[in-house]
This record gives sequence, structure tokens and C-alpha cells, in this order.
Amino acid sequence: MSSRPTMGWNPLSLLDLYIIKKFLGTYVFAIMLILAITVVFDINEKLDAFMQAPLKATIFDYFLNFLPYFANQFSPLFVFIAVIFFTSKLADNSEIIAMLSSGMSFRRLLRPYLISAAVIAVATYVLSAYIIPPANVKRIAYTNTYVKNRRVDYGDNIMMQVAPGQIAYMSRYDNTTKTGYRFSLELFKEKKLVSRMQAQSIKWDTLYRWQVRDYVIRDFEGNREKITRGYQLDTVIPFEPRDFLISRNDQETLSTPQLRQYIERQKQRGVANIQAFEIEYQKRYAMCAAAFILTVIGMSLSSKKVKGGMGVNIGIGLLLSFSYILFMTVTSSFAVSGITSPLVAMWIPNIIYTVIAILLYLKASR
Repeated sequence: MSSRPTMGWNPLSLLDLYIIKKFLGTYVFAIMLILAITVVFDINEKLDAFMQAPLKATIFDYFLNFLPYFANQFSPLFVFIAVIFFTSKLADNSEIIAMLSSGMSFRRLLRPYLISAAVIAVATYVLSAYIIPPANVKRIAYTNTYVKNRRVDYGDNIMMQVAPGQIAYMSRYDNTTKTGYRFSLELFKEKKLVSRMQAQSIKWDTLYRWQVRDYVIRDFEGNREKITRGYQLDTVIPFEPRDFLISRNDQETLSTPQLRQYIERQKQRGVANIQAFEIEYQKRYAMCAAAFILTVIGMSLSSKKVKGGMGVNIGIGLLLSFSYILFMTVTSSFAVSGITSPLVAMWIPNIIYTVIAILLYLKASR
């Protein structure tokens, strides 16, 4: 009596675990090696700043937060290097030939690679979405204090819609004192002005709490006008300094839920210069997909012996991985300039490299 194979998920074999261990082990080793080199160059570049800063702040506020950030930013490069390196070694030792000769299909051989890529993709997302953003707050604060201050503390002629039909204006805002000058807040209903507040100054407290000083409130009801004057008024206005004082790399300090909420809120207010935040949001998802795409490309390229040995595969792998990162940088500039949307800009490299991955996979599986 013949038995039919059962359908479903087959448990991982020793060979799968062997490949997964090699993949993830080489990935971690590549990260550690490149991070060690990066630390040496970074210390050499910022030596003067490190000499001025407290050692505790340099270690715990900067390096402890910089290293995960750098590793996550170049995760596609590390994935590619790991796949190319250990797969080329397997091919040189004729291990892949032995696997395929035993009846294993190329598609089946790809499974442990994709499982490893999934582990890296999940880790990449969790880091970029929830762990690295709060760490970036400390890292950026350190660089602003001891290296180069890129924080924006002043703004002029600020106008924005803080709520539907509610327009706020400040001639100048000083974030060092949390104070804005020559402030006005206008409320419109059905395109008609119903209320206007004008104040000599306004000071931010916490969240949406503001303190208005030397104010005049005019309420309009038909042809009638009611005027209220005062010296000081504590009020709630639904905006805060970070909504209009946008510093470089601010998008990297927000978790993914905070980033999505910020983008939606700024769009409702009619703020246009939020491309950097939209690019960062799309990039976090695109980087996860890149783990799978580059794994397939790397495995397809290095699964067969080539004349010249491992060095040729590693050279091709480095060229493709750097071209991917460069391509993503170029397309992001398209979104900043308004040529294309951030969604399209961040996913163009993945679409093109997916096509490359499919072609290389079909060629390697023959």
C-alpha cells in the first residue's frame, strides 16, 4: 500500500538550521566588523568634540545609540555581504552541488535563506519603528551640544492652520525662551471671520498649553463686535513648536506610529514641507522588503562556482549593494524636489531590484 505525502509545512531540517545559522552568524559578524571600523573613523573625525564632552555622555548618549542606528541604516549592505560571503564559501566547497545532487530543488534551497531574511526584516522594522527613534533623541542632542548644532531654535513669519477654520500667525518665535511675538489667532466659520485674538507675545508651556500676554479678542456677530482685553490668559491652542520648527533629522526621532500621526496632522494643517517625514516613513517599510530582495539576488549570484573564486562574487555583491543604497538616496531626492511622491521614490529601487532578483533566480535555478 503506497502512502501519499501529506501537504503542509515541513519542519526545518538540520540543513535548514545549518544555513540559517551560517546566514545570521555571518550577518552579525559583518555588522560587528564594519561597526568596529566605523567607530575608529568616527573617533578620528570627532576627536575634538569627544575630548570636550563627558566620557559617560560620549559612551552612553552617543556611541550606544549611534551604533544601532548605523547598523540599521546599512542593513541591506550587511545582508548582501553575509549572503554573498557564506554562500560563495558553500559553493567553493561543493556543498551546494551536493545539496542539489541529493534531489533538493533550488527553490527548496532558498527556503532557509528567506526565513533568515524574515528574521532580519522583523528585527529591522522593530528597531527602526520603536527602539532607534527614542535613542536618536539622545544621539542628536549630543551632536547638537558637542559636535555641531543643527537644531532650529528660531522661526519668522509662521502661519499655519492649527485646526479646521483656525489660522495662527507669529511674526517670530524663539525656542530658547519658548516665546512667540506679535501673535494672532483667527477663527473662520463658513468662510466668515467670527473671532480674532491678537497678542504682543505668547509663551509655550507643555503640549498644547500656551500663555497669551497683552491680548485683545474681537468676537464678530453680524454687524456687532465684542472686544475683550487682558494682560495674561492661559489657553489651549492645538499646535506646538515642533509643528513649525523643523530641524534636520527630526523625522528620525519619531516612532512609526508617531511619524504617521505627525504626517496626517501636518497635512490637515496644510503644511507642505514634510517630505523628509514621509520619506522616512516609507523608507522603514522599504528597508524590510530589501532584506528579501537582496537575499535572493545574493544567493542566486553566489550559488555556483565562478572563475576567480569568492572574490568575484564579493566584488559583484558589494557593487550591487552600494548601487542599491545610492539608488535609494537618489530617488529620495526626487521626492524632496517634488518630482515624485515619497511612496514611489522609496519603492522604485525595490521594484527594479525585484526584477533583477527574479531574473537572477530563474537563471541560477536552471
